Amino acid sequence: MGPRIGPVGEEPQMSDKDTKAMMSTEDIPQGKASPNSKDFQRSVFYSIKFFVLCHSLLQLAQLMISGYLKSSISTVEKRFGLSSQTSGLLAAFNEVGNTALIVFVSYFGSRVHRPRLIGYGAVLVALAGLLMSLPHFISEPYRYDHASPVDMPQDFEASLCQSKTLVPDPTPAPSNSSCSSYTETQHLAVVGIMFTAQTLLGVGGVPIQPFGISYIDDFAHNSNSPLYLGILFAVTMMGPGMAYGLGGLMLRLYVDIDRMPEGGISLTSKDPRWVGAWWLGFLISAGAVALAAVPYFFFPKEMPKEKHELRFWRKVLTVSDSPVSRGEDSPSEQSLQEPLEKQDGLVQIAPDLTVIQFIKVFPRVLLRTLRHPIFLLVVLSQVCMSSMVAGMATFLPKFLERQFSVTASYANLLIGGLTIPSAIIGIVVGGMLVKRLHLGPMRCGALCLLGALFCLLLSLPLFFMGCPTHQIAGITHEPGNLPGLEQFPACRGNCSCPLDDFNPICDPSTHVEYLTPCQAGCTSRVVQEALDKSQVFYANCSCVVGGGPVPAGSCDSACSHLVLPFMFLVSLGAALASLTHTPSFMLILRGVKKEDKTLAVGIQFMLLRVLAWMPSPVIHGSAIDTTCVYWAQSCGRRAVCRYYDHDLLRNRFVGLQFFFKTGSLACFALILAILRQQDKEERTQVTVSIPGLQQQQPLVSGPEKKPEEFRA
Repeated sequence: MGPRIGPVGEEPQMSDKDTKAMMSTEDIPQGKASPNSKDFQRSVFYSIKFFVLCHSLLQLAQLMISGYLKSSISTVEKRFGLSSQTSGLLAAFNEVGNTALIVFVSYFGSRVHRPRLIGYGAVLVALAGLLMSLPHFISEPYRYDHASPVDMPQDFEASLCQSKTLVPDPTPAPSNSSCSSYTETQHLAVVGIMFTAQTLLGVGGVPIQPFGISYIDDFAHNSNSPLYLGILFAVTMMGPGMAYGLGGLMLRLYVDIDRMPEGGISLTSKDPRWVGAWWLGFLISAGAVALAAVPYFFFPKEMPKEKHELRFWRKVLTVSDSPVSRGEDSPSEQSLQEPLEKQDGLVQIAPDLTVIQFIKVFPRVLLRTLRHPIFLLVVLSQVCMSSMVAGMATFLPKFLERQFSVTASYANLLIGGLTIPSAIIGIVVGGMLVKRLHLGPMRCGALCLLGALFCLLLSLPLFFMGCPTHQIAGITHEPGNLPGLEQFPACRGNCSCPLDDFNPICDPSTHVEYLTPCQAGCTSRVVQEALDKSQVFYANCSCVVGGGPVPAGSCDSACSHLVLPFMFLVSLGAALASLTHTPSFMLILRGVKKEDKTLAVGIQFMLLRVLAWMPSPVIHGSAIDTTCVYWAQSCGRRAVCRYYDHDLLRNRFVGLQFFFKTGSLACFALILAILRQQDKEERTQVTVSIPGLQQQQPLVSGPEKKPEEFRA
C-alpha cells in the first residue's frame, strides 16, 4: 500500500463503507456528505497542506515578477529613453488594475471556484510578464552610440574629433535620419505595451492572495491555520529579495545577448552606456508563475476540513504554555480567524446582496470605518511608511548607481541581500514581541512610536553620506539647462562633435569627464587586448594635458566605499520600520467593531494602494528628475538623464524619505495620546462604578498577569 496523505499517526485506511460512516457532515463543506470520500482521502489535491505549499510558491513567484521591474528600473530608462517620472508611473501602474478590482473580492467571497480563479489570475500574471519582455524583441538592437554609422564599430570613428571642413557643424535641431515617424511610433508602442503589461499584472494578482488565505482558513484545522498562514507569509516575503537577486544576475548580461553584433562589444558593466538583459528576468519569472499556476486547476472548490492538529505544533504550543494548549484562542488564531470565519458584517451578508446593493452599502460602511480615530491614524501612519517603502524599493537601486558609481547588478545584490532580509526580520521580531509580551493597545502604540522614532533618527546621517558630483566639461550644474555649442571646451579647436553623442571618457590627471572623445579633442583610438576583456583608450587629445591616452568610461568615484555604511543604515532603518507592521495591524483589528473587521482590513489595503503605492513612485521619480543637469535628447524630446547633481539628488531623495518617516511618527504619537486618554477615561469610569482598577485588555491572549504589568 502506498503512502497516504494525512496526519501522522492516523489509523490505517478503512473500507469504503466504514469510511463513509466515519465521514461526518461537519467535515464536509456546507454540511453535505460527500459520495467521493475515498477520492478525498487519496488525492493529493484534497490536502490543505499541499495547497499551502503550492500557494507559497505561487505568491513567491508573483512577488518576484512584480518586484523585478524595480530592480531594473534604471536599465529600462536607459534602454527606452524614459525619465524617472515616467518609469515611476510605470512601476506604480500595476496598482491601478489591482485597486480597481480588489473591492469586489469581498463581494464574490466563496461564491466562485477559488482555486480555479487563482489559477486564471496566475496565468494572466505570467502573460503580463511575457508582455513586459516583448519590447526587447520588437525593438531594434541597442546602439550605445547613436551617432555612429551602421557599417563601423559603434564607438569608433564617430566619436572622434573630425574636422569641420569634412563634417558639417552640428545644429541643435534634430535633423538626423533616425528621427522618423516610424521611430516615434515604435517608441510610443513600446511604452504602451509596458503600461498595458503592468495593468494586467495588477489585475492578475487580485484573486491570488485574498482567495488563497480564505481557502486555507476555511479548510485547515483551527489550530493549524495560523501556522499555515505564517509559513505562507514567510515564504512570500522572500519574493522581493529574489527579485532583486535575479535582477543582479540578469543585468550582468548584455541586453542583446541573443543578437550580439559581429565582433562583440567593447563595453563593460561599469560603463554608463551599459544596458543589461532586463527582459530575461521577466521571462524567467513568468515561467515560474506559469508552472506554479498548474496545480490550481486540479484543486476542488471545497475540500474536507482538516480534522487533526499537527502533533509537533501541539507540542510547541504546550512547551511555550500557549493559550492554545489550554483551549483558548491564540493571538494569531484570533487575528486570522475573526476576519475570515467569525465575520458577521458586510462580507458575510454579501452573498445575499446583488452587485448593485453591495456597491450601495460599501460607501456607508467605509465612512463609518474611517470615522474611527485609531483606525484612521493607523492607516495614515501606514500610508506614510508605505510611501517611504514604495519610493525606496523603486529608486534605491538607481540612487546607489548614481550616488556611489556602482553597477546596477551590485546595487541589486546589496538590496536583495541586506535590505529585504532586514525588513523580514523586523516583521518577525515585531510579531514575536506582540506575542510573547502580550502587549496591550498602549504598549503596541508605544512600540510603533519607538520603531518610527529610531527609524527617523537613522535617516539623519544619510544626508551626509554621498559622493560629490563629477566634474563634467562643458556642463553647468544648474538643473534643466541643456548644453549648447558655447558650453563645449574651446580646446577642441576645429572639431565637429555631434550633440546627441554619448561616449564618456575620463582624464585621470584632473578627474574631469568629457561627454565624448570628440569634446576632448581626441583624434585616435587604441584598444589594448587582455585575456578576458579589451580596454579602450583615446589618444592625441587636445584638451588633455600631454594628449593622453585616456581611458574610456566615466571617472571612478572617490567615495564608493561609503555604499556599504549607507546600506547598513538603510537596512537597519528598514528593520525598525518593519517592526511596526504587526502591532499597528493589531491596533486595527482591536480598534474597530467586530462586524467591520474584515472590511476594515480590505479598506486598509485599498487606501495603502491608492495613497501610497500608486503616487509614491511618481513623486520620487519627479523629485529625482529635478536634480538632472544633463538630459539626453531623442528626436527633439527629452529622454533619459545622463548626469545628476549628486548633492541635490541625495538631499531630495533622502529628504522625501525623512518627510514620510516624520509623518508616520506624528501619527503614532497621536495614536498613543488618544489611547492614553481613552485609558484614563476608562479608569475613571471603573473607579466610580467598581472599587479598584480595571485591567487593560491585551491585544494578545496570554497568561493572567497582575494589573500593574499592563499599565503603560
